[in-house]
Amino acid sequence: MSAYEIIGGQSLKGSIIPQGAKNEALQVISATLLTNEEVVIENIPEIHDVMNLIDLLRSFNVKVKKLSTDTYSFKSDDVNVDYIETPEFRQKGGQLRGSIMILGPLLARFGKASMPKPGGDKIGRRRLDTHLIGLENLGATFEFSSNDAFFKLKSPGLKGTYMLLDEASVTGTANIIMAAVLAEGVTTIYNAACEPYIQQLCKMLNKMGAKIEGISSNRLTIHGVERLNGCKHRMLPDMIEIGSFIGMAALTQSEITIKDVSYNELGMIPDVFKKMGIALQRRGDDIYIPSQETYEIDSFIDGSILTVADAPWPGFSPDLLSIVLVTAIQAKGSILVHQKMFESRLFFVDKLIEMGAQIILCDPHRATVIGSDRKFPLRGIEMTSPDIRAGVALLIAALSANGKSTIRNAVQIDRGYQHIEKRLQKIGAQIKKLP
Repeated sequence: MSAYEIIGGQSLKGSIIPQGAKNEALQVISATLLTNEEVVIENIPEIHDVMNLIDLLRSFNVKVKKLSTDTYSFKSDDVNVDYIETPEFRQKGGQLRGSIMILGPLLARFGKASMPKPGGDKIGRRRLDTHLIGLENLGATFEFSSNDAFFKLKSPGLKGTYMLLDEASVTGTANIIMAAVLAEGVTTIYNAACEPYIQQLCKMLNKMGAKIEGISSNRLTIHGVERLNGCKHRMLPDMIEIGSFIGMAALTQSEITIKDVSYNELGMIPDVFKKMGIALQRRGDDIYIPSQETYEIDSFIDGSILTVADAPWPGFSPDLLSIVLVTAIQAKGSILVHQKMFESRLFFVDKLIEMGAQIILCDPHRATVIGSDRKFPLRGIEMTSPDIRAGVALLIAALSANGKSTIRNAVQIDRGYQHIEKRLQKIGAQIKKLP
């Protein structure tokens, strides 16, 4: 099991470029199954989850070419859809949660799709009901084998319909969109997720010949077409990584410029960190964070403790709550972090408490951080990464802590952050990867 070894307690300085967006990559790469023509995608991050999805498409006989460091072409003109019946598919698909994104494209184009219960982060219940009910609304029949935890979907031909989603699931919305673009008639999706990554998927599909209206709203109207064409698409930078770097700069008293962030697509992320007292500045399309000795958390107008909670877009992303939590450790003031969506995502705070943080875990969904205003430095310890976002939060804490920290199960961090140790080394971090 690989690990990261970090010697903390030092400020960093320099520029860092965010990778392409992981969550967008899983959607738009899966969408290449919808056409037999070539699709070129730029700014693809070289991270485990994305590379595993590309490898899975290769197993379906998709022609994949690496054109440059971050640019790939995909041509799905000879897809072996029967691969879904093989033991190899069950093994590969079950290791990657993002593999759920191929259900909609396979069902729309080939009339059948299967999927083992996907893996991924251990952060609590992550239900698939929105995906499956939405595809059933379009005319698919659904079977689930509890013996081998295997999903099967079939349809002689999808038909457009009206549906009101029970939750604004990002991946669920994406799967339904990809199925509906080739369905007969008109599909209306109400309470659709409208994250920038969903907007990107819709814009890419429209370039391919789809007819999607209402992009950026929570009501999408999709006029089904008979076929889609190829296109060229460039992905957004990863907003979760951008938020991670903002928190890292504040906690480690570092002067950092985050380059080419697509600022207008970040929603309330900059404002939430500003409420924590972080003096970030927009410079063109970059974010500059100066070195700060102290940063003070705002309170609400009535004087009550600031609460940061996750919500569907344009609300604050649940993937950044762990970063907000760790950033608050050395702030002046207190904050309540409310993780509504996943009941196990805050359990990593026991490691932060062991490092010296003052945190009260109220229940599985809420934690109160009492900022120490740098009066009590964190200390390095040995720990294990439970999931992608908690792993990076622990890494940020380790960069600010006195002494040496070791973070085991580094593969969890690698699933979402591209060559993170090499990029941090360039701005002065003492971090290395242990085999």
